[in-house]
Amino acid sequence: MNVARFIARRYFKAKKSRNVINLITLISVVGIAISTAALVILLSAFNGIEQMVIKLYSDFDPPISIRSAKAKTFNQGFLDFNKIDSVEGVINRSRAIEEVVILKHQDKWVHAQMVGVDTSFLSMSKMEEHLVDGIPKLYIDGKPQAIFGAYLLDKLGGSVPNSLHFQEQITFNVPLREGKIRPGKKPLNVRMVGVSSRMNYNREVNAEKALVPYELANELLEYGEDITALYIDIDEDYNVNEVKRNIQTLVGNDFEVKTNFEKNELIFKTSQSEKLIVYFILVFIFILASFNLIASIAMLFVEKKPDIKTLYAMGANKNTIFRIFFYEGLMIVARGAILGLIIGYAVTFAQITFGMIPMPSATEEYFPMVTTWKDIILIIGSVSLLGFITCYFPTKILIRRHQNLSK
Repeated sequence: MNVARFIARRYFKAKKSRNVINLITLISVVGIAISTAALVILLSAFNGIEQMVIKLYSDFDPPISIRSAKAKTFNQGFLDFNKIDSVEGVINRSRAIEEVVILKHQDKWVHAQMVGVDTSFLSMSKMEEHLVDGIPKLYIDGKPQAIFGAYLLDKLGGSVPNSLHFQEQITFNVPLREGKIRPGKKPLNVRMVGVSSRMNYNREVNAEKALVPYELANELLEYGEDITALYIDIDEDYNVNEVKRNIQTLVGNDFEVKTNFEKNELIFKTSQSEKLIVYFILVFIFILASFNLIASIAMLFVEKKPDIKTLYAMGANKNTIFRIFFYEGLMIVARGAILGLIIGYAVTFAQITFGMIPMPSATEEYFPMVTTWKDIILIIGSVSLLGFITCYFPTKILIRRHQNLSK
């Protein structure tokens, strides 16, 4: 009877105990895998959003812009264009005149920002990639044309004609710099300008901007040799901040030199901050999932007490016992992390390849995702570090609290 009771207690109870430990271990692996996969997917998604924001705001805004540090406009003769062109990395430039104007089409009036640029700006801003319809030209048959933000033209009730022989005309009412309201004196210059195309960049450009030739803007505003800014395009192989520093040294402190990232600093920093916040939230979730791992190690330690005593009797020391349970914990973390990486990158590449999730309000565009080696190293490093901490300290504490097993 005693032998049967011993066998039942020894095997049936141990089997039940092992099942519980296996279940908790499985939960630990699944929790770590889900946390790791979430890190992969969400960081890739934020990379995609960041790239999309950069494309939306960096294509229209030039890589570098030069403006007066003291006034709205400056005489272009104060800048040596030849020296700027000779700066290593500079491949193109465009003069710019920016002014708020009033547009009229039929019975609709809309205020907008007129931007007068050289034709080189069209290639700088990758206009062909952002065109809704029409042709990306500032001159057609020698006549100046305007490229409107898509929403701005819609507000005016205008359209892009299918034929070059018929141009939709928009009336530009441009305030003069020295314009004053007095009898016999007009404070505005008025000109009918044809519509060549519509552009689609971001909400601000689409709703407010109208591109016209520099010569037309200068004539309407009567600026003479004055310009608002000088736009600089640089080679993608060069560091934009280094080129900026070289140009700043060349033009001096009377001018303000900014990169497109600095111009839209708030937007880019907000995107990066959101990514950082999500990363820390997911790390915290990973830590919560690791509590199951701690429970698994603790229960395994309790179950193996007789075996630990046997190992001590055979000459094992505390370091040997520590390494056994520590490596067991690391194996659980490794299984979960590898499984999570496989799931995460499978979902990410499926979205990149097949476009499973469309953008909200844009059914023909899919949610962007971008993977980087930097993120892979960050994820593996974070999971490894947290897994090491989760396995190391609980195991150390268990060994210290059960020192009597070695006696």
